[in-house]
Amino acid sequence: MRNLLLLLLLANILYYLWGRFVDEPPETGVATVMESQLGPSLEVSRTAIAEAATSVGAVLGSGRPSDLSAVVGRSCVSIGPFKSNVDANGALAEYAGEGMRASVRTTQGQIFVGYWVQIRNIPDRETGNAMLEKLKVGGLGDAYLVPTDDEGLKISLGLFGDMSRAERVELQARSLELPADISQRTREDTVFYVDIALSPGRGAGAMIEKYGEEKVLLREAATCPRQN
Repeated sequence: MRNLLLLLLLANILYYLWGRFVDEPPETGVATVMESQLGPSLEVSRTAIAEAATSVGAVLGSGRPSDLSAVVGRSCVSIGPFKSNVDANGALAEYAGEGMRASVRTTQGQIFVGYWVQIRNIPDRETGNAMLEKLKVGGLGDAYLVPTDDEGLKISLGLFGDMSRAERVELQARSLELPADISQRTREDTVFYVDIALSPGRGAGAMIEKYGEEKVLLREAATCPRQN
């Protein structure tokens, strides 16, 4: 009996010690943190903001404000060339009326005249006259000989404003076993461009749809409008 009492006493002592030294399991709850424990407040200076803006410009190649404007959507578009000042001023009025800064720019450039159907490399007038007779019999009586300084003697079959008509004449001449081809004819003259500063977030999709991709210059090919 005495030994049993000693064992029970020892068990109680061990249980008491276990409860004192074993950590309690963590419980969920809300921790309260005093403001003084958070350390000094974080302040962002205007200098840091300016440096961040400059770094954005540096990614684009420079730290200029115009580069930063490009990031948020500002860019320029040039539409042209227009053959007449009237057409250019019409486009200017349209986009200026929508609140965009725009101006007309005049320069020298190549103006499209038409699609020229011709037969090249004719060795002499005798051969050329024989070809003209063959063309006349085949229904192309408007053809004529053209002497040139750079390519020698040619036969012109006509200058056309649209490709479809030029292709029909070319095929008709080729059906007569004559080597006709088509080339674009241009001349140098005064041309007009409309330079436009797009509003932030606005693209040039509608302009391309209206004037055609070849007449809307973007990015490095475009010129920003001059300051009034």
